Amino acid sequence: MTSPAPEPLAELIVTLLTERGQTVAVAESLTGGLLAAALVEVPRASVVLRGGIVAYATDLKSALLGVPVSLLEHYGAVHADVASAMAEGVRKRLDATFGVATTGVAGPDPADGQPVGTVYIAASGQLSTVHRGLSLAGGRRSIRDQAVQQSLLLLQGMLEAQGA
Repeated sequence: MTSPAPEPLAELIVTLLTERGQTVAVAESLTGGLLAAALVEVPRASVVLRGGIVAYATDLKSALLGVPVSLLEHYGAVHADVASAMAEGVRKRLDATFGVATTGVAGPDPADGQPVGTVYIAASGQLSTVHRGLSLAGGRRSIRDQAVQQSLLLLQGMLEAQGA
C-alpha cells in the first residue's frame, strides 16, 4: 500500500520553512493529528516539523499547551482565543518558530454550545498570532480535512507576510 501524495500546499510550507531555517509545531484538537500527518507526507519534513500535541480533551489544552483554565471555563474549548492560546503554547513548548492550532466541532453532534462545523484555527509566530473562525459544511471527515487545509493556508499567509 502506498502513501498518499503530499498536498502542494504542505510541500510549499515545508520548502519555505526549510529555505528560511525555520520550524513549526502543531496543536490539534478536532483534526486529531491530520495536520501533522499532512506535513509529514512531505519528504524531508523532519527538517522543519518539531512535533505536535493532540489535545483532544479540554483539560489537556491547559495541562499540555498552557491554555488558561479561566479561558476554557468561560468560553469552552471551541473559541478563537483558545485556538490562539493553543498555537502560542505549542510554539513555545516545542521551541518552534511557528505554532499552528485547530479546535472545533466535527460532529456528529454539537459541542460546547457550538454547532457542527464551527472551527477555529490559529497560527503563531514570534511577532504575532492570527486566528480565523470557520463555519464548515459536510461530514465529520470533510470538516476535519477542510480544517487542515485552512490551517495550512493560514500558516502560508503568515509566512508570505513575513517575507524571506
